[in-house]
Amino acid sequence: MIDSHLDSHLIFLEGIALATRVILVRHGISTYNVLGKVQGHCDESTLTDEGREGARRVGLALQGIRFNAAYSSTLKRAKSTAEIILSTVDQPPVLQFTDDLKEINLSDWEGMAFDEVKRQFPDAYRLWRDRPHELQMQRSTPDGLQPFYPVPALYDQARQFWQTVLPAHEGETILLVAHSGINRALICTAVGLEATNYPAFGQMNCAINVLNFSGKLGQPVQLESVNLTAHLDKPLPTQRAGQTGPRLLLVRHGETDWNREKRFQGQIDVPLNEQGRRQSEKAAAFLEHVTIDRAVSSPMLRPKETAEIILQSRSHIPLELDERLCEISHGLWEGKLEEEIQDVYADELAAWKDAPETVQMPAGENLQQVWERAIASWDSIVATAPTDRPTTTLVVAHDAINKAILCYLVNRGASHFWTFKQGNCAVTVIDYPKGAGSTPVMQALNITTHLDSGVLDRTAAGAL
Repeated sequence: MIDSHLDSHLIFLEGIALATRVILVRHGISTYNVLGKVQGHCDESTLTDEGREGARRVGLALQGIRFNAAYSSTLKRAKSTAEIILSTVDQPPVLQFTDDLKEINLSDWEGMAFDEVKRQFPDAYRLWRDRPHELQMQRSTPDGLQPFYPVPALYDQARQFWQTVLPAHEGETILLVAHSGINRALICTAVGLEATNYPAFGQMNCAINVLNFSGKLGQPVQLESVNLTAHLDKPLPTQRAGQTGPRLLLVRHGETDWNREKRFQGQIDVPLNEQGRRQSEKAAAFLEHVTIDRAVSSPMLRPKETAEIILQSRSHIPLELDERLCEISHGLWEGKLEEEIQDVYADELAAWKDAPETVQMPAGENLQQVWERAIASWDSIVATAPTDRPTTTLVVAHDAINKAILCYLVNRGASHFWTFKQGNCAVTVIDYPKGAGSTPVMQALNITTHLDSGVLDRTAAGAL
């Protein structure tokens, strides 16, 4: 069973006390989803049998988490999903409804099949596909029809929701059930991303997201996981129809004794411990039925062994080693516990937690140096992917390296370093739907469900 309160390893977000945990769920498969119709504010769409079963499975996956509050969109497909989930979890709270969780308003298209939208509005559809934040429509107001931009309006709606709800639930765990578009806006606004990042995160029906807030909107937030689907018998989110670009599976190495001790590792070549090897074996089983075409790893012992265990039944795939994926050099901090560093480098350690981009590790690296080599490696892996077919590449590296890559993928710098959680042997899925040069989509972040931890990441929260 999962502890009903914020877990001890989640009480601190890199030294900052966490205030609110949010479990965010997209509604189950609906009749309009099946028919390929635009839903938006339209409330004619209802859950299918598969959608109801998906909602039940969400509830089972969330058993053991005690929710202090639950909110749902007022639209039927989300409302029904929320009611089914709460009928399954322990000690359910009263369900509250709010229009701030309604789906994006696509007034000109609602009720139409996407294929018909594409035929009737080719230019607008192309804009929706490529630059959705620039799409303009019309909506009814007391003064008649007025032009508006659906995606920026949705971001305003998401901010309004956070500003209203977060202050009311400090120190609590809350459940939100909503829709694909608003969920993306909620995730983006939580971490300070703008409407230009609208396509950045995948959201499948009945997927689960976990966000950890340190306070109000604008204060540090940790994305613990995004778009978890294993509870639906879908280990990884499905690729978009017609995807032509590569998929990359970004994995952090398994546990080491120094992770468990919370000792700074950096570039000291610490091997996996037995728990780390078991985690790697579970990752291998989790990815057993996933086609992997290429594998790249940091040459350090802990990611290299993790990758070798994942590939143990795929002897035909050579493991490429790239030194640019080595962990950050902590210099004189390496081999030390946080308390030992505190005694000598108190100011630098405080800055590392609050403003990591400002820290030069004594006799080590700064994050800009890590950024440059990690991104150079990532870009070269993506650029060398085949262009004639979709492929999947396994990349195994370290906490700091993975965080740098994930920030880069959403156009964020080192000041956002602590935003993305990376548990031991967690799997993150990145797709390039339209080819290597297209905008990447984070289809799933920090999957640890294969480690028998349930929805929450319960891996060691040790130092890097």
